[in-house]
Amino acid sequence: MFWLTSLSMILIVAQSLMGHAQESFANLAEKISPAVVNITTSTTVAGRTGPQGIVPEGSPFEDFFREFQDRNGQGDRPRRSSALGSGFVISEDGFIVTNNHVIEGADEILIEFFEGFELPATLVGTDPNTDIALLKVESETPLKFVKFGDSDTARVGDWVMAMGNPLGQGFSVSAGIVSARNRALSGTYDDYIQTDAAINRGNSGGPLFNMDGEVIGVNTAILSPNGGSIGIGFSMASNVVTRVVDQLKEFGETRRGWLGVRIQDVTDDVAEALGLASAKGALVSDVPEGPAMDAGMQAGDVIVSFDGREVEDTRGLVRQVGNTEVGKAVRVVVNRDGATQTLLVTLGRREEAETAVPASQPGPDAEEAPQSMELMGLTLSPLTAEIREQLELPESAKGLAVMDVDESSEAFEKGLRAGDVITEAGQAQVLAINDLEERIAEAKDAGRKSILLLVRRAGDPRFVALNITDDE
Repeated sequence: MFWLTSLSMILIVAQSLMGHAQESFANLAEKISPAVVNITTSTTVAGRTGPQGIVPEGSPFEDFFREFQDRNGQGDRPRRSSALGSGFVISEDGFIVTNNHVIEGADEILIEFFEGFELPATLVGTDPNTDIALLKVESETPLKFVKFGDSDTARVGDWVMAMGNPLGQGFSVSAGIVSARNRALSGTYDDYIQTDAAINRGNSGGPLFNMDGEVIGVNTAILSPNGGSIGIGFSMASNVVTRVVDQLKEFGETRRGWLGVRIQDVTDDVAEALGLASAKGALVSDVPEGPAMDAGMQAGDVIVSFDGREVEDTRGLVRQVGNTEVGKAVRVVVNRDGATQTLLVTLGRREEAETAVPASQPGPDAEEAPQSMELMGLTLSPLTAEIREQLELPESAKGLAVMDVDESSEAFEKGLRAGDVITEAGQAQVLAINDLEERIAEAKDAGRKSILLLVRRAGDPRFVALNITDDE
C-alpha cells in the first residue's frame, strides 16, 4: 500500500511538472506583441564595375555578361541594399531600442508595427561597445510600449520568451529558459544572458521577456556553426541597456567614467608574491597621465574597493568605473606594500581619454657594462643603446632585456619571450642584473615563494609572478 501511494504521488508530481512545462505563452505574447517592431534598413552601396564573380576576367563571355547587367540595370550604378532586424518600443512618444549592428550605416530606417502600419525612424544615438542603438519615430497617437525589468533577478532556469523578425518572417515568438548568466563574449562591458529560446538572423535587437512581460535582455548574438539557432543565444542584460539608453536619450552618446589605469587580474601566484590574503582585486600595471595619476595611484597598487564596493576582478572594476558618472569624486582603496591606502579620484570621461601608450618611466642615468646572466629560465641583459635599437625602444627605456627564454621554464609557460623588457622586480626598478638578484634575495628573506616582475612588450605593461624557491 505504501509503494502504491508513493507511486501515485510521483505520478501526480510528474503530471504537474509536465502541465507547467506546456503552459501556454499566448496571453503574454498577446500582451507584448504591439510593442515589438520589425526594422528594415536601406543603404546605398556602390554598383559593380564589371561582371565580377560571374565569369573569369578576360573570358570571351565577359562582354556578353556586362551587356546583360547593363540591360537589367546592374551596371556600375549605385544599388540599394536592405537588411532586416528587430526592436521594441520603450515609451509612448516613440523611442525604440535595437542593436547597433542592425542600423549601422543605414541611410533609411523603416519601422513596421504589429498592427500593420509603418513609420520612418531617426537615429538618436548608438553605443558600439554594448551594440545598442536608440531610435525615434513620430506618431500622431501614443504608441504601446514595454518596460525594462531587473535583469539581476533573472535566475538560471527561469522561463523567458523572445520575439522578433527571424529570417524576415516577422513577429515570431520563441520560448525557453535562462541557460546562464553574466556571459562575456568580447566586449569590455559585456553582461549577457544566455538562453535556449530560439534566436536566428533577424532577431537581433528584439526583446527577451520574463514572464511578467518585462524586458530583461536585448537579443544580440548566437553561437552556431551553421548560422541557425542551436539553442545558444545571448541577450545583453537590461541593467546594462537601461544605463546606455538613458545616456543616449539625454546626450545622444555615452558618457562613461574613466579611472586612467592599466589593470590585470590578481592570480594566486601574484597574490602570494605581493603577500595578499586572497587573489582578489585589480592589479595596476601602469598609470598614464589621467585621474588616477593625479590622485597618486602607482603601478603595483592593488585596487580592492571602488566607490564603496569591493572589487573582485578587472572585469568587475571596468564595469563599476564605466557605470559611474563622469566628474564624480570616488574613494578608491588600494593595497600598497602590504598596507591599505584610500585615494580620492575624480573620474574623467572614457570616450575622451587619450589612447597613446606612454613610454617607460626614465630611471637614473646609469649605463651598466654589457653582461648577461641566466635567472629563472631567462637570459637577461641590461638595456644598451644597441639592444634598444634592436628592440626599437626609446632612449628613455630602462630595465633588463630578455635575450632568450628556456622553453621548459615557468617563465616561458607564463608567456615571457625574447624581446620583453623587465622594468621592475618586487615593485622596485631594476637597471642591472645585480638589482634583480637583490630583489630576489629580499623576497626570499621575507619568506616569499615568488617574485613579481613588471614586464613590457612594445610598451604594453603586465605583471608576471615567477617562482624563486628553486633559484639559488
